[in-house]
Amino acid sequence: MAYPRNVSIADAIKSYNSLPRNHRVHWSKARKDEVVRAVHEKAISFHEARERYLLSRSEFAQWEADYIATGGETAPMQDA
Repeated sequence: MAYPRNVSIADAIKSYNSLPRNHRVHWSKARKDEVVRAVHEKAISFHEARERYLLSRSEFAQWEADYIATGGETAPMQDA
């Protein structure tokens, strides 16, 4: 997994470890936002998020739209 140059490996690992381990959780808005943020910050790839959380592209797109609508920052998707 590659990290952006401006993100320390320690910070990337911390954010990655705070994510749910699999899809068997209650998906609150905060958890969905955390997954979207992790993908935007490249802590995990879009492909890994889809596999780990059993997400369709449209479901992730809805999570992302909700995240952006409530003040989350946009980032171009590289693995889409």
